[in-house]
Amino acid sequence: MAMPIDRALAWATLADKHLSAPALAALLREFSDPAELLAAPRARLTHLVPEDTVRRLATPSDPARVERTRAWLAEPSHEVIAWDDADYPRALFDIGDAPAALFFIGRRPLLNHPALAIVGSRHATSGGMDNARAFARALSDAGLTIVSGLALGIDGAAHEGGLAGASSTLAVCATGLDRVYPARHRALAHDIAARGAMLSEYPPGTPPAKEHFPRRNRLISGLARGVLVVEATLSSGSLITARCAGEQGRDVFAIPGSIHSPFSRGCHKLIREGAKLVETAQDVLNELGIAHVVPTVTQATNECVVLEGDGKSVHHALGHDPCDVDTLVARTHLDAARVSAALVALDLAGRAVAVPGGRWQRR
Repeated sequence: MAMPIDRALAWATLADKHLSAPALAALLREFSDPAELLAAPRARLTHLVPEDTVRRLATPSDPARVERTRAWLAEPSHEVIAWDDADYPRALFDIGDAPAALFFIGRRPLLNHPALAIVGSRHATSGGMDNARAFARALSDAGLTIVSGLALGIDGAAHEGGLAGASSTLAVCATGLDRVYPARHRALAHDIAARGAMLSEYPPGTPPAKEHFPRRNRLISGLARGVLVVEATLSSGSLITARCAGEQGRDVFAIPGSIHSPFSRGCHKLIREGAKLVETAQDVLNELGIAHVVPTVTQATNECVVLEGDGKSVHHALGHDPCDVDTLVARTHLDAARVSAALVALDLAGRAVAVPGGRWQRR
């Protein structure tokens, strides 16, 4: 049940002070009510917490920001989940930096449902997207809510797979929940709000900012029992999420890929550093000690299509690593026009896919 707006607003205002978890815990032992804490005289506070914390509490809140939050909370589906709420995600208390309050839309039971995070590159390959959806759906059906960050690429595909499964999905946002970032995920965000859950530690009106995303990533890993990285370059933000998971005592999983693909290098780095290599959703469940048998999850194929002629030759020449048209011409002894036509036919049949750099690979 949602808390009254005035109490929710007091918690939201307190969260906006960005107090350290130890300082906030000390204050809440003295003041059971957040409104009482915010109204406490400075002299009383100085006996409880350092001067820097007292200054933060004494700094007036931006009236426009407070009113924007009040207006957001007036919507029946908009909630604040605070430390003293029975539904506050218990897993976040393990991370040492749990936000005092979370802005929330969606199904409250998902906040404490067993979960797995799935993350990866924003500029993912089609095969990587297929894998993210398939793993997410299988793991959702096995009883794990899929947590991700609503970003383009792997995150979006993971949310789609989670929604298609039995345990749905939870999106952790790096903006206020009155905004959808990226805008291309507006329809997906509305679907998640209706059938899953969305949360943010940032108040309504907060725009996307570079420093918000690494902080968001600690919540993605903190909410989950483990993190699965599907595709990642060496500079991918998903490696930050994996690092947070390791620091929080969560399991880290990674799907290996082609040695020639930049989208595999981040996963291979994680595996070298101790992440668990997984090829199927069952591998993840086995590591987590969940007794559930799921079908093998591999990249999508369309085996009912019978390949003939140029299509068969080009498909055979593709192998499993990406290659360009010139390489296929050399391997098949077909001219470039016939190779290109065969690639288009294979793409339509779901047997090949274009990847960055003008290259192709099997699906």
